[in-house]
Amino acid sequence: MTCLYPSSHKLLHLRNLPTQFTWPYLCHPPSFARLLRRSSPHRRASSLQPSSQPLTFPSSGFKVIESSISVEEELIPNYKAQRYYPVRIGEVFNTRYQVIGKLGHGSSSTVWLCRDLGDRRYIALKVYVNSSKVHRELPIYQHINQTQSNHSGRTCIRMLLDSFEILGPDGKHTCLVHQPLGMSLHDLKMRARRKVFSKEVLRVSIRQLLAALDFLHKDAHVIHTDLQPSNLLMGINDESFFSQYEQNELDNPSPRKPLDGRTIYLSRPLPLSFRPPLLCDFGDARFGEGVHRDDIMPDVYRAPEVILGMQWSYSVDIWNVAMVVWDLFEHNRLFTGRSSDGKYDDGNHLAEMIAILGPPPPEFLTRTENSLRYWDENGMWRDLIPIPEINLELLEQRLVGEDKEGFLQFIRKMLTWIPEERPSAEELIFDPWLMEGLFES
Repeated sequence: MTCLYPSSHKLLHLRNLPTQFTWPYLCHPPSFARLLRRSSPHRRASSLQPSSQPLTFPSSGFKVIESSISVEEELIPNYKAQRYYPVRIGEVFNTRYQVIGKLGHGSSSTVWLCRDLGDRRYIALKVYVNSSKVHRELPIYQHINQTQSNHSGRTCIRMLLDSFEILGPDGKHTCLVHQPLGMSLHDLKMRARRKVFSKEVLRVSIRQLLAALDFLHKDAHVIHTDLQPSNLLMGINDESFFSQYEQNELDNPSPRKPLDGRTIYLSRPLPLSFRPPLLCDFGDARFGEGVHRDDIMPDVYRAPEVILGMQWSYSVDIWNVAMVVWDLFEHNRLFTGRSSDGKYDDGNHLAEMIAILGPPPPEFLTRTENSLRYWDENGMWRDLIPIPEINLELLEQRLVGEDKEGFLQFIRKMLTWIPEERPSAEELIFDPWLMEGLFES
C-alpha cells in the first residue's frame, strides 16, 4: 500500500490536473463500481434513444390515490398548492422538454426527468415554486458556468444546461435544466448493508466532494452552505437507465392523485448507478465576497460560528464535510442538538460541541455578544445545560487501532471552534487516512 503524504502532493495538484485524469486520480472508480455492485445487482436497461417527437403517455392504467390521503409535497409543513406549478407527465416545457416522470420534490421545487426533443437526450428539470423572492441558485450556476478554470474539481459539480421562466396559474416559475443523475448518497446509504458506507465508498465520495469544494472556494469563490448526503447525487454510467425509466412509465404509469386543476404524481426513483457522486443543489449557496452573518445550514449540521451569529465564510463548508463523513460512515449522527422534549436547541448543540471539541478558546467567544447567553464574561460555561459525557472515541464504533486513530484525526482537522484553523479542501483531500489505498496497484 502506498499513500501520498501532503508534503509530496505537489506532484499531483488539483488545479492543474488534466480533465481526463480527474476521476481516476481522485476516486479510483473500478473499486467503487465493483463495491456498489456487491450489494445491488445491475440490470442493463434497453438501448432506446429519445426521439425528436413527443411521446403519448397512457391516460389510464394507473393507481388513483384518494383525495383524503396526503402524498409527496403535500406532506411538507406549510404546504400551499398554489406555490407549485401543476406539472403533468407528457407536458412539453419551453417547446423542447417533455416530462417523463417525477424524480422528487422539496419545499422549493419539484424535479422531473424529461426528454430533450431538440438534442435527443434526457435532462432533469427543476421547477421552482412561485414564491421565491430571492432566487439564489440560478445566479450561482451562471457564475460557475462563466468561471474560467481548468480545475479538475469542476467536473465534480452538476452542470446547468439551460434555464427559463414559465407562467403558471398563480405566478411565474423559474426552471433549471440539469444533466440527469441518479439517487442521492442518502438514498444509497439507506440501501447499503447495515445502512452505512464502507471505508472504500466513503473515501471515494469524500474525495469527490472535496475536489468540488476546492474549485468552488478557490476559482469560483462560492460557498455552498448546504452540504449533506441528499445533495450529492450518483453519476450515471449507463444512459440507458433513462430509456428504461421512460419505458417503465409507458408500461406502468405512476400512481397519482387528481385534484382540481392539478395532479400530484408519486415520484419514480432511478435505478442504482455506479459513477461517483456530483455536488448539486446551490439553492442556499452564497458568493464568497462580502460579510455573511445570516442563518444557514441544516440544524444539526451548523458550524459554531453560525449558531452564535458570527461572521462566517468558506470554512463552514469544511465543517459540513465532517458532518457528511460522519453521517455516511457511522450509525448515528455526531450531534443531535436535542433537548429533553426532543426539540432542537442551540444550547444543547453547543454543549455537545464542548464535550467533543473541548471548551472554545476565549478569543472565539469575544467575536460576538451572543456567546454571553451560554458563557460568562470569563469564558466559563454557564451550566444552563449539562455537558454530556461523550467523546469521539466513544461515538466512533466501527474502527479499531491505527485505522480508528487516522479516521478521528481526519475528523478533528475539520471540527475546530476557530474557523480559520480548519484546513482547505485541497489540504484535506491529501489527508493520509482519506488517501489510503488510492495508489494501490
